[in-house]
Amino acid sequence: MQSDRRGLLIILSSPSGAGKSTLAQRMMEWDPTLSFSVSATTRAPRDGERDGADYHFLSVPGFKEMVTAGKMLEHAHVFGNFYGSPQAPVSAAIEAGRDVLFDVDWQGAQQIRNSDLGKHTLSIFILPPSITELRRRLISRGKDTPDVIAKRMQKSWDEISHWDGYDYVLINDDLDETFQRLKTIVKAERMRRPQQPRLQEHVRGLHIEFEEGEE
Repeated sequence: MQSDRRGLLIILSSPSGAGKSTLAQRMMEWDPTLSFSVSATTRAPRDGERDGADYHFLSVPGFKEMVTAGKMLEHAHVFGNFYGSPQAPVSAAIEAGRDVLFDVDWQGAQQIRNSDLGKHTLSIFILPPSITELRRRLISRGKDTPDVIAKRMQKSWDEISHWDGYDYVLINDDLDETFQRLKTIVKAERMRRPQQPRLQEHVRGLHIEFEEGEE
């Protein structure tokens, strides 16, 4: 049975420390039908990681075969390993009316928008209120060494420089307010014409009714 709406590919991008992960978690708590896209990778599983849940673990030849066959929405080579987003499960979710969250950088976002599912994509970039605040957030997390924080800060400007390639850009100066704005965007985008597969059938019925009324 066809769903009343098609799902969205919701892309969230930001420099590390801007609040993207927290916002994504809040979105999934707000709407439990939301799910994260499970990425594929050629790296070996780490302790506790499960195939199909944390990642789809593939061989290098298997990964490259999927890319050649057009079965990856986006892919990249990072630190000696391949990473990508398989298209099949995302397509199935969209047709079933379920939204899928993507945590990718601007290059991944661009690849997804240029894919066959591009018209169902909603891309949102999260900006920090300032570079000083971004650095403070990275330090306060207590997860990274000073060297790692320095590298993240160096990379942040390259990521921020691509802000204008997104549908929406939110300045995360207040987490609660940013979350409310994010929900408003998603609610509105779910009503876009391409997301409503039954509209054409409804309009066709109106046309038939109109023609019959004039006879």
